Amino acid sequence: MITRKTLTTTALFALIAAAPAAARQDEANRGTDGASPPTATDTLRTKAAAVSVYRDVAIQRFRTRDQRGLTVFEAPKNDGVPFDGFRLEFGAAFTQQFQALSHENKAAPNVVDGVDLNRLVDIGPGFNLAAANLYVDAQLAPGIRVALTTYLSSRHHPEAWVKDGYLLIDESPIAHPLLESIMEYVTLRIGHMEVNYGDAHFRRTDNGNALYNPFVGNYVMEAFTTEIGGEVYVRANGWLAMAGVTGGEIKGMVTRPDDRGPSFIGKLGYDRRISPDLRLRLTGSVYTTGKSVNNTLYGGDRAGSRYFYVMENEQATESAQFTSGHVNPGLRSEVTAFMINPFVQVGGLELFGLAEQAKGKAANETKEREWTQYAVDAVYRFFPGDRFYVGGRYNTVSGELSGFPGQDVSVDRIQIGAGWFITPMVLMKAEYVTQKYNDFPVTDIRHGGKFNGLMVEGVIAF
Repeated sequence: MITRKTLTTTALFALIAAAPAAARQDEANRGTDGASPPTATDTLRTKAAAVSVYRDVAIQRFRTRDQRGLTVFEAPKNDGVPFDGFRLEFGAAFTQQFQALSHENKAAPNVVDGVDLNRLVDIGPGFNLAAANLYVDAQLAPGIRVALTTYLSSRHHPEAWVKDGYLLIDESPIAHPLLESIMEYVTLRIGHMEVNYGDAHFRRTDNGNALYNPFVGNYVMEAFTTEIGGEVYVRANGWLAMAGVTGGEIKGMVTRPDDRGPSFIGKLGYDRRISPDLRLRLTGSVYTTGKSVNNTLYGGDRAGSRYFYVMENEQATESAQFTSGHVNPGLRSEVTAFMINPFVQVGGLELFGLAEQAKGKAANETKEREWTQYAVDAVYRFFPGDRFYVGGRYNTVSGELSGFPGQDVSVDRIQIGAGWFITPMVLMKAEYVTQKYNDFPVTDIRHGGKFNGLMVEGVIAF
């Protein structure tokens, strides 16, 4: 008689006996490593993991516009990119901001034709005008390339216009031993270009390209301009020396020669990676021009401020008042400026400083005025690949206000920001900013002024 206990025992022995054969069959199905056979989805994931999310670098001596370009200052002298013939590359960068700022002032009314020009325009949450850049880069010969930047959309010029273009020479175009030896240390940059005064312009937002800037806004007093001329660099063992001369203005002009003169630019510095986790950089820069009809060292950022309409009156427009939130000292006829920039990188922590002094005057002034600016940034990058960061910046500017002899004013700004590199070419960042205006005359719209609030910005650059 077959009982339930007999059936159970028989089934158990059958299962034990069949286990080795089943295991051998399963091992054959999985392969020698014991893994399950790859499915179509697994194959696609493997291929995706093997494909780089970075763009191949084909242009020599080139600062990439993605996450690899962070903490890069001058374009590298030797980057290991081989020359494989003429190459033409296109790139782009564009941004969009959401702004939620508020502002206030205590200026006395200034009524003209029934309109109070000291009454602030009403602002609220909303999206700003998108900004976009188009880049054209060409490798012409070994160590010789050309770069062209076009602003497709900017705050001051909604239409497309050329920002700058230059030729960079890092190798001798002539096969001569002496010239080749010299060019191992020397770089030439010639064209209508962003001048290399100070280090702050390497960490700022340039219209559509906001990927290098850990914050949304730039500095209160913006030393940024494009001029026609040339720069000569000498680099060796971490040391950097640069001397340059330009036409002194943002445009090429041949009229009024007695009122115009060249600008001279110089930089001396040291940049060294002491260990894998420690990098030190210190530079000092000078910019000077003795006479100019319209020097724009502090007014050349035609892309404009990220803080739309702040501290502007009800007659303001986005393009005409494109520098809202900035301070332009108005040194348009004569200017001599010095900037010192220390930079320390310890692991994921970056510390960047700015100390600047500028003296000069406008054409209708007989006495020079002086302005100073100080700023310090602290940024900490973390998570694998430094995909996230947090940071803070304190920035203060002070000087004698144009049109008010002896009237010293100051502006203080604090920025607290955070960012996420969704991919090396896509960045999302946010910032809380507060800015206060001190000691401005009661008749100035900025008297007792301040603005604060939240900014959110998305960036794509490649």
